[in-house]
Amino acid sequence: MCYGYGPSRRSLLAAGLGLGAAAFAAASPAAAAATPHHPGKNRIPHDQISIQVYTLRDDLAQNYDATLSYLAEIGYPKVELALGYFGRTAQQLRAFLDGLGIRSTSSHDGISPDDAALDTKISNALTLGQSYIVVPYLNSTSLDEWKGWAERMNVEAAAARSAGLRYGYHNHAHEFTTDLGGGKTPWDVLMSELDPRLVHLEIDLYWAVTGGVGRGASDPVGFALNVIRRAPQRVLQFHVKDRHLDGDMADLGTGTIDFRRIFDKHQVKEYIVENDTPDVTPRRTAEVGYRYLRKLRY
Repeated sequence: MCYGYGPSRRSLLAAGLGLGAAAFAAASPAAAAATPHHPGKNRIPHDQISIQVYTLRDDLAQNYDATLSYLAEIGYPKVELALGYFGRTAQQLRAFLDGLGIRSTSSHDGISPDDAALDTKISNALTLGQSYIVVPYLNSTSLDEWKGWAERMNVEAAAARSAGLRYGYHNHAHEFTTDLGGGKTPWDVLMSELDPRLVHLEIDLYWAVTGGVGRGASDPVGFALNVIRRAPQRVLQFHVKDRHLDGDMADLGTGTIDFRRIFDKHQVKEYIVENDTPDVTPRRTAEVGYRYLRKLRY
């Protein structure tokens, strides 16, 4: 999930990252063609396909039940929750999802303000039957603040692990492009401070590629692959969203990211469809994303 930081986050693509025509060209289909990949026989297992419900936040606000029912009709076996439970308790939401035949295996939850809130977060995740809790967004230009967040995430991850849950962090682009001093980035801090025995990564492929563009990488997909390969922490989840040539988010299969190349090099436990700015409608994004992942061979 990329949370509701719409204008400021989209301005990242132009102002915050200082992107120009040359940088966008680096993410073009022509650049991707420089490293051709021929589809293989591997396919993503159906039970590993999910969707971040933030993609359908407007639909959820209008009719939560109908929106989740529609995801079940499309064929999604699981969802990643965000934005709360829309008036239900965790137990009530679990019963509703069970009735639809959908599992909530993951959720986006910020760092808890205190231990009591952490206990509630873990208890709700267990009630829902989740495997993962993921911190969706942090942003600061302070080195000390990033170190403090990493320390707290390690504490929360230890508590989650004791309860049988995995605890992760979800990236955006600024972790790769913000200079905290001396060339050190937030990603450098997280990679050195997050305990790899406790914290895993949910790599948002759109934002990792965008981070590569922001860093001036000639091969932004290669940059994303290096992020995955070099991380001390395990990468267990992907947010799968595509990228238009102008830098905006795209429905899967309509943009420039070579997902076959990525999936061939690294497989994960969950492939989570997401698009903060659906090309047509949120429901259409959900349909296109599901079909794309079901048919993709790598």
